[in-house]
Amino acid sequence: MDILFETVPPMYGAVHLAILAGVLAIAVLAAVFFPRMKERTLLTLLLVLGACMLAAEAWKQWFVSEYVYQGVKTAWFFPWQLCSMAMYCSFLVRFLKGRAQDTVLVFLASFSLVAAVAALLFPGDMMRPQIALFGHSFLYHTLMVVESIAAAVILSRRKRAKFLPAAVLFLGMALVAELVNVGSHLYFGKPDIEANMFNITPYYPSNQPVFSTIAEKLGILPEIFVYLAVIILVSWGVYGLLYLFAGIKRKGKRVA
Repeated sequence: MDILFETVPPMYGAVHLAILAGVLAIAVLAAVFFPRMKERTLLTLLLVLGACMLAAEAWKQWFVSEYVYQGVKTAWFFPWQLCSMAMYCSFLVRFLKGRAQDTVLVFLASFSLVAAVAALLFPGDMMRPQIALFGHSFLYHTLMVVESIAAAVILSRRKRAKFLPAAVLFLGMALVAELVNVGSHLYFGKPDIEANMFNITPYYPSNQPVFSTIAEKLGILPEIFVYLAVIILVSWGVYGLLYLFAGIKRKGKRVA
């Protein structure tokens, strides 16, 4: 199972670009076919995809322990990254009602989509030599895009849901992530095996473009606040576009 690339595919190389093209094609198909599905069917689809992601996460934890770190204790792959939230939200949303369900759907349609697209465009740690882990990472983020589209379609049929509760949910998740980061740092004390959930560890500067510069100029904590604010702002923009397109679609139907 531990089959390795002879050479890890580079970012924006042929393999990466082919994957991006495939994700785009899948997203277009989802955007075409999901509006034809009933809301209950889409919620069930989210449940099934969430269950598949949870099962894949369990496999990943075993694989990492067996083949990447080979029994060495580590928190690097602790399942509480921003992208990890999609599997929990997708699995649970079918069982929620009212505003709680709307909040999770908004999170999936905005925050989760932003996280998936960012990860696919700037894969970084996803570009690993283990072919199975490499494939898992890109398939997982492709499913995130599919789930985001399903959530957006559901929301477009309902009375407009508020963005603020989803932002509060995101900040609550980030708080838990930071607690994990602090706890793992106190336990491990090594940057290569301790957690960096949500990429907001307070102990090391960000290695992400632009934000690494902010960390160098202003310090780690200001960079973290800017980083979280940017995610909220971009997600709010995606949320606005969702309802803009939904409004245009409704007007088009009335005219027809």
